[in-house]
Amino acid sequence: MAKLTEAMKNMIQTQQCFIGTADENGLPNVAPKRSTRVIDDETLAFNEATGRHTFSNLKKNPHVAIAVVNREILDGYRFMGKATVHESGPLYDQAAAMSQKAGMPAPRAVVTVKVEEIYTLKPPMGGTLIE
Repeated sequence: MAKLTEAMKNMIQTQQCFIGTADENGLPNVAPKRSTRVIDDETLAFNEATGRHTFSNLKKNPHVAIAVVNREILDGYRFMGKATVHESGPLYDQAAAMSQKAGMPAPRAVVTVKVEEIYTLKPPMGGTLIE
């Protein structure tokens, strides 16, 4: 597994992340997920609120890409890995409680992603594997 650095963790916490998935036929989908967060040095998570394309794709194809960029400093990362969908359990319960506290409905699921590869999105080396 690839390891997240402190700079990567900070960017995930402070910038908008986008989740890339594909269905069983390879049709791509990209969705912003403001709930993206760091679980540990090798795991990211996000809430799946709507249960639409991202949710459906991940049920059929667990491969996922998560991209985050900071346009102010022209830097960013793409995290590649496999997702696990959690529709119940402690992680889900924690996310549901946080959503309700914020006045929002409970998510349909919480998705965790074990990061297997990390690529830089910083010009001019964008697309280069860094871990």
